[in-house]
Amino acid sequence: MLLDGSYNCLVSTLIAGSLALVASYLLGSVSFALAVANAQGVDIRTEGSKNPGASNVLRVLGKKSAILVLLGDGLKGAFAAWLGSVAVDPAFGYVTLLVAVIGHTFPVWHGFKGGKSVATALGGFIFLAPAVGISLAVAWFVMVAIWKTASVASITAMVLVVPAMWLAGRTSTELLWTAAIAMFVLVRHASNIKRLVTSSEQRVTQ
Repeated sequence: MLLDGSYNCLVSTLIAGSLALVASYLLGSVSFALAVANAQGVDIRTEGSKNPGASNVLRVLGKKSAILVLLGDGLKGAFAAWLGSVAVDPAFGYVTLLVAVIGHTFPVWHGFKGGKSVATALGGFIFLAPAVGISLAVAWFVMVAIWKTASVASITAMVLVVPAMWLAGRTSTELLWTAAIAMFVLVRHASNIKRLVTSSEQRVTQ
């Protein structure tokens, strides 16, 4: 009976975890940048930097629209992290967050062409490690306000997140998944890094 109970618990956890992963990817695939821009008759993929993300929405449509996108993308990251946490355990919340980040970048609803997932990642981190996530989000806003270049703020936040999580006393498992999320987002910013080196990166006010 004890073995049967353990087996049933394992099966239930596997099913719950699998459903959380699928739901997180589908949720991550929802593009708030496209939705907000389309509502105003704009295809954000053909304007500005052509990236369907909050910084390009800010550049093309202004602050109010960008705030809506940031909130939507951040909340879906937080919800994905919550799904993993309740389906399996808190550490699994980092896994479902990574899957949501991948969904945001390669959305099934939009031809697998999405944004760079910074807001989604930060939203998830705010849920999983509030002090770290909120600190990085505030730092992101401050850097954008000062330098007017979202990529600088995004790259800096992703570079700092693992050390910040370590200082916050997170487990080695959580640190590894945090590093995977940060690395994924940084790789997505490879073209931005090249433009920063050549001083050709667009500012959010352009």
